[in-house]
Amino acid sequence: MSKSPLLSFYGDDLTGSTDAMEVLALAGVPTVLFLEAPTPEQLANFPHCRAIGVAGTSRAQSPDWMARELPPVFAALRELGAPICHYKTCSTFDSAPEVGNIGRAIEIGQAVFRGPYVPLVIGVPTLARYTLFGHLFATLDGTTYRIDRHPVMSRHPVTPMSESEIGKHLAAQSDARFGLVDILALRGPASEAALDACLRDGAEIVLFDVLEEGDLARIGRLLGQRLGQGPIFAAGSSGLEYALVKHWLMTGDASGKSTLPPAGPVERLAAVSGSCSPVTEEQILAACDDGFVGIAVDAAALTAPETALESSKDAIERALEALKRGRSVIVYSALGRRSGFVETRDLDSIAFNHRLGSQLGMILRELVAREKLSRVVVAGGDTSGHAARQLGLFAFTLRMPISPGAPLCLGHAVDRDVDGLEIALKGGQVGGTGYFRQVLDGTA
Repeated sequence: MSKSPLLSFYGDDLTGSTDAMEVLALAGVPTVLFLEAPTPEQLANFPHCRAIGVAGTSRAQSPDWMARELPPVFAALRELGAPICHYKTCSTFDSAPEVGNIGRAIEIGQAVFRGPYVPLVIGVPTLARYTLFGHLFATLDGTTYRIDRHPVMSRHPVTPMSESEIGKHLAAQSDARFGLVDILALRGPASEAALDACLRDGAEIVLFDVLEEGDLARIGRLLGQRLGQGPIFAAGSSGLEYALVKHWLMTGDASGKSTLPPAGPVERLAAVSGSCSPVTEEQILAACDDGFVGIAVDAAALTAPETALESSKDAIERALEALKRGRSVIVYSALGRRSGFVETRDLDSIAFNHRLGSQLGMILRELVAREKLSRVVVAGGDTSGHAARQLGLFAFTLRMPISPGAPLCLGHAVDRDVDGLEIALKGGQVGGTGYFRQVLDGTA
């Protein structure tokens, strides 16, 4: 790399990782996102990048998996020499002791980096996510809900959020002591003293409240003042990137300029979705009303060994028929709560999600290969990581913004037939109703 890195990060799923990459790249911090800890040879392909990320799958994994898989990745990120490493979570912070345990991931990361404390930033005003007096809020359809009363996140099929107070939520996942710099302390004249008071009281994780963009600037300044005193391990949403970018704009480490040209339209694209979100449901229905061909697949049939081959073959044939007629297609396993997952809750949810994501990725890989597609979409945080691996991609850079948190990326692969594939990766709660049309047209 031509300059030392400003930041390294690990995303607990792929869509959340591209969210962080988007924030950084649009602020003039060149960023590359890998699917595995990069080799020196892979890093050499991106010498200009000052932020290096790894997109993982820990959001859908068990604590035992984390204990095996995360330490070597965190150790590799520490070797990059960035002053801060971020464990990137979803802005809804949904997690549970047995699946996607954020508290356990923080413990593992802190054991590697051994920073003085773990800063935690969750609020992202751009995404309508807020923390106030330690409680998390999220907006849906113009109404802001406490996260434990949110119509979607309180009923998430794997990690329902039944607690809005972040300290209590983490206490079920970790024994680490929790501290809070609340909105009044953050905006007061002694915010640095408030942070010091948390640390004197023994806080190992410190949450910073966020209500408005100005709060992120205050957090960026507080964090920036202490960078360079040894590596810091941080956690939370892309709110951390927004905060750091505001600091780097003041120091000149971020230019604030992006030179990404518009992608423009393509004639057709293929999308796969494993998302159970009603937001994605609306997007799929809107796309079908707009000329996309929707192809429903039965999630149970697609993941069962005795029916998987026949189910995927049928979906591929139906999708190819539509693509050959010049139509764009969406292969989906759920429309909101009407999903194969809900009907098969007796299956192990982690293994089920892995199989579903891999099967949807295989379908997409076949469509790309046979129809020479140049642009695709994957919807669903758990689905995206598995699908990208099935496509043979090893890294991503930003192609252009589409909707906050769900950009169009450029895929990098060893296989020349896949290298340069444009791929949009969106979480279930992200994007407007016309998202799929926006990706097809290449418009922000």
